[in-house]
Amino acid sequence: MEFEFWWLLGIPVFFGLGWLAARVDINQLVSESRTLPRGYFKGLNFLLNEQPDKAIDAFIEIVILDPETVDLHFALGNLFRRRGETERAIRVHQNLLARSDLPQEQRTQAQFELGQDYLKAGLLDRAEENFNYLIGTAYNAAAGRALLEIYQREKEWQRAIEAAQSLQQSGAGGRQREIAQFYCELAQDELVRTHVDAAVALLEKALAADRKSVRATMLLGDAFLLKDDVEGALAVWRRVEHQSVPHVALVAKRLMDGHQRAGRTREGINLMRAYLAEAPSIDLLEVAFQSVLELDGVEAANQLVSEELRRTPTLLALDKFLEARLMSAPAEGQPELTLVKTLVHGYTQKLARYQCSHCGFKARQFYWQCPGCSQWETYPPRRTEELNVMN
Repeated sequence: MEFEFWWLLGIPVFFGLGWLAARVDINQLVSESRTLPRGYFKGLNFLLNEQPDKAIDAFIEIVILDPETVDLHFALGNLFRRRGETERAIRVHQNLLARSDLPQEQRTQAQFELGQDYLKAGLLDRAEENFNYLIGTAYNAAAGRALLEIYQREKEWQRAIEAAQSLQQSGAGGRQREIAQFYCELAQDELVRTHVDAAVALLEKALAADRKSVRATMLLGDAFLLKDDVEGALAVWRRVEHQSVPHVALVAKRLMDGHQRAGRTREGINLMRAYLAEAPSIDLLEVAFQSVLELDGVEAANQLVSEELRRTPTLLALDKFLEARLMSAPAEGQPELTLVKTLVHGYTQKLARYQCSHCGFKARQFYWQCPGCSQWETYPPRRTEELNVMN
């Protein structure tokens, strides 16, 4: 194929077309930017520089000058809510909903944001009303999660079960663990009122929702014990080892008391020793130590603690070891041993805590629902030092 010189004439034409296209785009961009208020860019700049207070002032100025800026209303309301100024956030979103010309999509968004405002402010009844309005809309899943949070805060466990089941059916993720916990809450209330049969029925539903629910199994054993069926209670509590071996520490005291009540203390101690070998725990050691001390005396209890300290060298185990040594120490050696025990015990109090794996909240007692983040089953059944040693 031969080169034609007239093709060179097309080069300037193509450059000219490209320049015109770029010029049109730049002019359009400049024109659009000029239509935006200067305060808009000031507000964005403040946000980028993490100065939310100044950003809010800038956006308020724009909203006053141009009430039609719907998106800025949303941005302003969210900023108020994040700062904890829920009353101002509520007013912003209520003003949006009061507009008759607001498109349906933005009206739905405003309804959702208002529900969030009410929830943040603790106005749960109003929040519930707003979120119920959004069921079946584009905000269905988010509204369902918010309603589930509300019912948990209000401890309306039956409604929480229904909300969780509805979320599951809508494809918003599995909620079996939470549903089981809600049934456990209802069952625990029935056990307090000694309505044993009602509690058992609820716990069976909990285990149907989540067969690995340790809490449901523990409460079911408690229900058998309330009916004076000690053997039945022991059989149920033993199921925990098949659900989660580390969680046997939570049921150890129940098991040991049950074996003592049934006249089988030695069997209970042997069971505690077996659990200690499989899942070392200071809580298990405490139960085994007290039982061995009562049945076999100080020397046997000392030996048990010494073996456990060699197997799991932690300060918590050392604290228990020093306690055991004090019981058999001669009078002249007790002051020094007591001093060491006091120092070690004071330090172990900071380590003998449970820690939420979701938010890190630490607590002296075990919680099924974290007081910090309200998540369920986020506490490992071991103390923080034990977890650090294992890791």
